[in-house]
This record gives sequence, C-alpha cells and structure tokens, in this order.
Amino acid sequence: MRLSRRLRHQRVDETLSPAEMSVLGTLARCGSATPSELARKEYVQPPSMTRIVAMLEAKGLVRLEPHPDDRRQKVVMQTEQAESMLAASRAKRNAWLAELVVELDDEDWATLRAAAPVLEKLARL
Repeated sequence: MRLSRRLRHQRVDETLSPAEMSVLGTLARCGSATPSELARKEYVQPPSMTRIVAMLEAKGLVRLEPHPDDRRQKVVMQTEQAESMLAASRAKRNAWLAELVVELDDEDWATLRAAAPVLEKLARL
C-alpha cells in the first residue's frame, strides 16, 4: 500500500484526483466506454462517474462522442492530451522506480520475478 501511495504521487499533473487518474488509466487500457461502463469498471456509482467525466472533459482530457448503436448514450474517449500526460506520468514513475531498484540484490530480483505473475493475476480479479 505504501508503494502504491508513493507511486500515485509520481505523476505529471498534480491537479488530477486519484479517481480522475484511474479513469484515464482505464480508458488507456480498455479503450473508449460509456459512463455506465466506466462506473462499473471503477466501482463507483454512475452519478459519481458523470461528475468525474465532466471534470475530465472540462480539462480537455476526454471527449464525449455519440454512441454508435444507441444515440441516447455517449462514449467517453481520451484525448491526445490525456495520452501525452499519461505517458509522461508513466515515465516519471518508471524513473522513480529505477532509482529505487538499484538497491536490490539478486535474491530480491528473483523474489520479484516469482511474485510478478501472482500480482498480475490479482490485478485482473
């Protein structure tokens, strides 16, 4: 938890909330989605997601497009600005982690390699 918390602070845009960053990350991983789909993926109520999407849209990080099959719905898509910001944040986190891992010995690396598949599996649950 501490590592996760410290990683969250290694981002380019400090004005974004963790919830906003999480939604942008979900859009980057899963592609465009309706606000309802995002709410389910992020485990928040639809009205909360509507507010998050509105804030991201006001910041120019997402845009809303008509749903291809249901014109009553909208699809949330990240913008190029969001892609650039996420890439810069990822690079900042990677650089920060690179500084930390120089302290690890071969045994630590072996432990991390063995744990990686399990952690990946847990992340998908």
